[in-house]
Amino acid sequence: MEIGIDSFASAMYGSKELSSENAMEQLLARIVTADKAGLDIFGIGEHHKKEFLDSVPAVILAAAAARTKNIRLTSAVTVLSTSDPVRVFQNFATLDIISKGRAEVVVGRGSAIEAYPLFGFNLNDYDALFKEKLKLLLQIRDEEFVTWSGKFRPAMQDQPVYPRPIQQKLPVWVGVGGTPQSFVRAGMLGLPLMVAVIGGETEQFAPLVDLYRKSGLEAGFTLDQLKVGLHSPGFVWEDDHSAVEVYYSGYAELWTKAGKERGWPPVTRRGFDAQIAPKGALVVGGPETVAEKLIRHSEALGGVDRFTFQMDNAGLTHEQLTRSIELIGSRVIPLVRQNSPKQVS
Repeated sequence: MEIGIDSFASAMYGSKELSSENAMEQLLARIVTADKAGLDIFGIGEHHKKEFLDSVPAVILAAAAARTKNIRLTSAVTVLSTSDPVRVFQNFATLDIISKGRAEVVVGRGSAIEAYPLFGFNLNDYDALFKEKLKLLLQIRDEEFVTWSGKFRPAMQDQPVYPRPIQQKLPVWVGVGGTPQSFVRAGMLGLPLMVAVIGGETEQFAPLVDLYRKSGLEAGFTLDQLKVGLHSPGFVWEDDHSAVEVYYSGYAELWTKAGKERGWPPVTRRGFDAQIAPKGALVVGGPETVAEKLIRHSEALGGVDRFTFQMDNAGLTHEQLTRSIELIGSRVIPLVRQNSPKQVS
């Protein structure tokens, strides 16, 4: 199992809001720490809100590429529905060159909708936009000269798209929530799947992951091609008790605020405790507990090839996040790889 971090480049760490400059410098320092600690992947999301600095993830990742050596660098996710697939490919092909072949891209429709009015797209076209643009992105990836026509972008007639990445096929993952159609689409295209589980019990997604694999096999792909990734909020500290003490208040603040925007109830300690229980989605605790939970989640979903911690959390300092990353590298990853029945590297 590959293990890494996803970040939304938040500027809300610690007791007061950081300047954008300091928040970005700290984020880049954490990516360097993750690289040195042996983590496999670091992802940057895409949002268009005041509290986040990740509106152009490829730029952040390029800065990180210049400072790191081994860690793979990806979006988490690129809102493809509101982006030009030509530009997305060019951005990540350039990142691949800068990083010497370490770039990936996770594309999705976006769980937040602020990008649609910002870039002049109609929410009524939510799925149609993604379907058409994903098809074009894959064609650009596979063909240097592109002939294409569609509804949402001017046609292309034998037009070359440059630069080309170092990797023969730039890895394109599909980020999904809980819509069965999204799982089926990823399977039929044979694309690796990144499942965002931010609440409930992770095992509830097993039927959808089975649907993804079934669709992929029926389309002629092999199980080795049908990779499954899992993205969940999480935090690792020295032991279970101190992990909760450090993490809970900021988690409650962040997700209660998000709930007001999305119609969710406020966070309660009782609900939080259910989420950090063995089957709950939150991966919070000491290294041993977290490793056990990652293995349990993998078994519940028939094998997970990648797990990413979403560690942005109100109140957590740069120093706390850095230490958590170090614990993931020094203690969680070895435990998972020693004890997991399915190892993918």
